[in-house]
Formats: sequence, structure tokens, C-alpha cells
Amino acid sequence: MKYSSRQQPSKHWLRKIDWVLIALLTILAIISVVTISSAMGGGQYSANFSIRQIIYYILGAIIALLIMLFSPKKIKNNTYILYIFLCILLVGLLILPETSFTPIINGAKSWYSFGPVSIQPSEFMKVILILALAKTVANHNRFTFNKSFQTDLMLFLKIIGVSILPMALILLQNDLGTTLVICAIILGVMLVSGITWRLLAPILIAAAVIGGSIILAIIYKPSLIESLLGVKMYQMGRINSWLDPYSYSNGDGYHLTESLKAIGSGQLFGKGYNHGEVYIPENHTDFIFSVIGEEMGFLGAVVLLLIFLALIFHLIRLATRVESPFSKIFIVGYISLLVFHILQNIGMTIQLLPITGIPLPFISYGGSSLWSLMVGIGIILSIHYHQRQTMPNNK
Repeated sequence: MKYSSRQQPSKHWLRKIDWVLIALLTILAIISVVTISSAMGGGQYSANFSIRQIIYYILGAIIALLIMLFSPKKIKNNTYILYIFLCILLVGLLILPETSFTPIINGAKSWYSFGPVSIQPSEFMKVILILALAKTVANHNRFTFNKSFQTDLMLFLKIIGVSILPMALILLQNDLGTTLVICAIILGVMLVSGITWRLLAPILIAAAVIGGSIILAIIYKPSLIESLLGVKMYQMGRINSWLDPYSYSNGDGYHLTESLKAIGSGQLFGKGYNHGEVYIPENHTDFIFSVIGEEMGFLGAVVLLLIFLALIFHLIRLATRVESPFSKIFIVGYISLLVFHILQNIGMTIQLLPITGIPLPFISYGGSSLWSLMVGIGIILSIHYHQRQTMPNNK
């Protein structure tokens, strides 16, 4: 039996579905619902958010499966339309007055409210931006016949040009966490875009130097940050509480000190389901990893990390197998999004990183965050479903 180089579509539609990806997401969904249900045991909530999370997952699964039916080519052709639409939604949040349709939630006007459902455009913009960057890079490389430093510089400027508008609009909403996610996406896309390291290396080194200088200034000269960048001292609260949470345990450092207490008290095996004792406000959202650490212990946290690792390795494997540059770049960008979310969320609960409003992917409670991630999953399912596969040829 030999294999021909001729590519043929898989004959049975069930074989074209990425069942491994669906299985991993199902496991994460179960962990999410069980953990959120356990978080309800503290008595701080009147509603049962675990039931809502099940509904969100069902709707998210429907969204992903519907997107899977569209070919990557059709998705690519409509990318810029989606990009412009999301930019218009972000502009709307800045110019529309505060109403029941555009409410201020937790001090930010970042949502459109449709009765009981609130949609946060910035969450969806992260995925649509990955699409836009993937299309931009793929089209540039497709029509670049003589690659040079100048063409790489042009590609770099194109990537920045596509990213700068959504970044600015999101920053104007005071959403630094999502802006940092976009930076991670841009970095991931650049690394696989084909841009020469002669251009990337100086940029990355300069960014690292600037970032390190800002961190040192925050620690040793906070007044300098206030005067140069216009950052108010009260806005430094999260940084100060991250560096020394116990000195701010009654204010900005409260969540972090309680998170450290919860995770530490879980020890190796945890306290068990619904046996959490440490009170953390809104622990079913950004601090859900604290619930896992307390009730499932170190072993439970490691199991969750291994599941995330399996998901990331599966996506990397898929990226190496697809032939379309557009599809390959999208998967890498989506991996960058997931990795940053996971590292930042877990890192902030154990004091490795400052606290930001970044949820734990597929685990934290929330409709917009989950649905936006499922949009990305739908695109990846589409890539797997519609890819042409090498078929055996008997000779």
C-alpha cells in the first residue's frame, strides 16, 4: 500500500470532526460547572451561576458547530467585515451615553446589555483580530515574491496598523488586561509571520528594556510614573498590593491575600467539593483557580494544568499539519491568546503577576468570554473539518 501525493477530501463527515478537541473542551466544561457550583456554597450569591454556565456552554457549542460548517476560505473572505463591525461596536461604547443598553458595570462601560444577557465586544475583538492578522500576513506573504528587509518591515507595519485601532479603543475603556492579551497575540503572530529576526530582535529587546524600566520605576520611583505617564497614585493600588499584599489586605490586596490563603490551605489533596472555607468575593469569575486550589488541592490544580497543556499541544499539532498559511497563523494566534490567559490568570492568584480582569479560559464564569473563545474553537473546528487529507492509494 502506497500513499499518493494527491489530496482528497475525507468521505465521511464524522471523521472530519476534531473529536479530540471536543473531548478536551467537554472535560473543561465539566470542571467549570462543578467548580462554579462549589463556589456557590459560600452563600454570597442568590443566583445559581453553574446553571447559567451550562446554558452558556450549550449556546457556545451551537455557535462553534455552526461556524464549523463554514469553510476557512469563506471565513477569511468575511474577516475584514467582522473586524470593521467589532470596531464600530467598540466606538459605540465610547460615544453612546450611559443607558440600560450601555450600562456601566464594575466602573467600566464595556458591555451592550440585552435584558439578562450582556455582550462585551472587546472579548470578541480578540478572536476577530487574530483573523484579521492571519489574513493580513497570509496575503502579504502570498504576493511577496522577493523577500527582503524592506518587505518584512512593511509586514511589521501592516500588523501594527491592523492592531492599533482596536488596542486604542479598548485602552480608552480602561481595559488594560485585554490590551495585554492583544499584545501577546501580536507577538505570537509575528513569530510565525516570516519576519526576519534582524528586525524582530531589536524590537523585542527594546520592548523588554522599556517594560523592565517601567516595572523598576513602579517599584522604586512611583512618583516618576505619575509625572511622566499621567498615572494617578490611586491607580497604582493594584501594583502596590501585588508587591506587598499584606500591607493592603484591607483594600486592594484583599483578593490576593485571600487567594493565597485559599490555595495554600488546600495543600496536596484539597478540602473536597463544596468544602471551601476562605471567602473571596466573586470567586466564580477571575479567581476561580483559588477555588480549585482550595478544594482540589495541588493535585487538582496540576490535573487542570495538564488538561490545558494537552489542549495547547493538540492545537500546535494541528497547526503543523494544515497547509493554509491563513489557518496556520490563526491557530498560532489563538494559542497565544490561550497561553497568555492561562499564565496571567493563574499567575495573579499566586502573586506571580499583577491582578488583571483576565478570566481563566473555559473555566471562569461568563458569557462573553466563553462565547468569544468558542468562536475561535468553531474556526479551528472548521479548519480541521474542511482540510484535505492524504488518502491511501493501492497500486
